Amino acid sequence: MKCPYCSNPDTRVIDSRPAEDNSSIRRRRCCDECGKRFTTYEKVETIPLIVIKKDNTREQYEREKIESGVLNACYKRPVSAEEIQKIVDAIELKIVNREEKEIPSSLIGEIVMEGLKELDPVAYVRFASVYREFKDVNTFMDELKNFMK
Repeated sequence: MKCPYCSNPDTRVIDSRPAEDNSSIRRRRCCDECGKRFTTYEKVETIPLIVIKKDNTREQYEREKIESGVLNACYKRPVSAEEIQKIVDAIELKIVNREEKEIPSSLIGEIVMEGLKELDPVAYVRFASVYREFKDVNTFMDELKNFMK
């Protein structure tokens, strides 16, 4: 690491510890040339995930959209905030573990529904009704029949 004071290319690490958010490492360094100390942060570089929408437009993945959908589906249900965070974390992990740069929104929706099915049946049906865009009561009943199997 180059010294920010004298531009010497040789500096050494004096102390290394996790940063406050535990997603990066804080390193205290000392320049061998001028003796000054400075701090650097090391963080994993992530490749942005692109979501392919139904109309074939593309946008960057946003965790907040999944959280919002799950929160809306679980509204006034006996599901704790901790359970919601766990399911959102699990959904995000499944998406990221696919190691693809682009993912269809339809696949994300299916992964969310799979998680909600295990968490709360009513939340699952609520999410499915919006996600699958039920046009009438018969479509809704078909989904309920599939769920009851």
